[in-house]
Amino acid sequence: MLRTKLRKSREKRNFLLGKHAYSGVSNPIWMTAMNLSQALLTALRDHGAREIFGIPGDFALPFFKVIEESGILPLHTLSHEPGVGFAADATARYRCCLGVAAVTYGAGALNMVNPVAGAYAEKSPVVVISGAPGAGESRSGLLLHHQAKTLDSQFEIYREITCDQARLTDARSAPREIARVLASCLRESRPVYIELPRDMVGVPCEPVVPLVPPAPDREVLSACVDEILVRLRSAASPVLMVGVEVRRFGLEAKAAELARRLGVPVVTSILGRGLLAGTDAPLVGTYLGVAGQQQVTDLVEQSDALLLLGVIISDTNFGVSSKQIDLRKTIQALDRRVTLGYHTYPEVPLAALVDALLERLDEKIAPAMRFDPPHYPRGLQADDASITPNDIALAINDLMDTHGRMPIAADVGDCLFTAMDIEPTALVAPGYYATMGFGVPAGLGLQTASGERPLILVGDGAFQMTGWELGNCRRYGWDPIVIVFNNSSWEMLRTFQPESAFNNLDDWGFAAMAEGLGGDGVRVGTRAELKAALDHALATRGRFQLIEAIIPRGVLSDTLSRFVAGVKRLSQK
Repeated sequence: MLRTKLRKSREKRNFLLGKHAYSGVSNPIWMTAMNLSQALLTALRDHGAREIFGIPGDFALPFFKVIEESGILPLHTLSHEPGVGFAADATARYRCCLGVAAVTYGAGALNMVNPVAGAYAEKSPVVVISGAPGAGESRSGLLLHHQAKTLDSQFEIYREITCDQARLTDARSAPREIARVLASCLRESRPVYIELPRDMVGVPCEPVVPLVPPAPDREVLSACVDEILVRLRSAASPVLMVGVEVRRFGLEAKAAELARRLGVPVVTSILGRGLLAGTDAPLVGTYLGVAGQQQVTDLVEQSDALLLLGVIISDTNFGVSSKQIDLRKTIQALDRRVTLGYHTYPEVPLAALVDALLERLDEKIAPAMRFDPPHYPRGLQADDASITPNDIALAINDLMDTHGRMPIAADVGDCLFTAMDIEPTALVAPGYYATMGFGVPAGLGLQTASGERPLILVGDGAFQMTGWELGNCRRYGWDPIVIVFNNSSWEMLRTFQPESAFNNLDDWGFAAMAEGLGGDGVRVGTRAELKAALDHALATRGRFQLIEAIIPRGVLSDTLSRFVAGVKRLSQK
């Protein structure tokens, strides 16, 4: 009789747990029908993730099976792990929430190191989930495939390029580990790493309870705000510069209100490009040093109270200043601290600082200094002249004037500098880390996140790296418009070392490859052909449209030309 009761008890327990039942375990977690993978996926969704980009592999196959069968988050598989990382990064940038990349151990995760490093540098909250060998495999004494130096090598590598890490080897502690890591990702707006051994995928697990972020010290915050306002009010020419953290923490509307109440002109950094577009903030333009508009350059560099709100202090932001900016005279709010002169207020989150400044400022809008609005070129001459990068900016501005703004994903190189001459719109680009290969997969992530059709601006060198991810568009219904700047060259590198033949690239004829990838392609060499191709691309939905714009070698955008000249001039000092 006792044996019968015990058998029925086990059968009932196994029914609750399905195929993930385990024997010989006595713990309250048996009372839940959730396994570790489901707990992780549910926690990702509850923390703001909306999809997963990934590539399966043997150590990750059990986890991918749960992703697909659970339906907790949709899965988009791509062709190469760098594309996975860039796509997940783009969704995080656009939505200001978690992007998720899932890969296998070793050959998968190590392929994604560069995109994750870029996300770390540019403060994008990407969650990397890697499958891993199980406990039995780890103790076998055999070297395992995909293993580098040791089984811990991958974890140690990711420790350098993520702000928090967890290895989920214990179902009892896993919910706390997951909660901690995801909280770090959102708090720091930087990537995190989670390693999931394949024998832990189906282990029963309690749900993850999100952590409540601690409130900032009100006295520290009040003192910090006092000092900032004193500095701004006593200045003759205060300026507000908004950067990447304003975007990452979703503070655009509040930053616009802050600029209005302060009555100061506002500019963006390169990574902040597109911020405040469509608001009535006194936006003057984007600061590019010697490469930018003179009005913006003078305004920033002559300011005696430059408030850097979420701006990364990098060479791309300040390395081409026409005169050295004394950062000791700036107000820097970044990385959860505020620095004024020689002292720092620690643990002051940017969102809390902005809220506190708004609380202290009268809602009456202060009069702003008068400046001419930024000018973006328009009016493409549709003739038989050859195409320049400036023409592409003109054509896109004309297009968006007629049909409305489109989100843009830009790769590094002259396509990024060309984007600086396009009317501000939602833009994702590696403006600081400056890695090639970002543009196409980021554009796919951008369409997934925004639901809007994006423009992708990419050079021929970067397209050779990751352009083939366009072959996944047909499966998921993506139809971006892709403009390839084809000058058969790594042209930006040539500008700094023109004597080197290794900057030459072959002409691959990208447009002819589009049909085999599931899209339409056209090769254009004149301004009239460019306009016609853009008009046709905009009118054609359901397939990606690739416009291969042939640009003569040595022809640069005006902005890149000024940037290169400025870098060379400053390097000679």
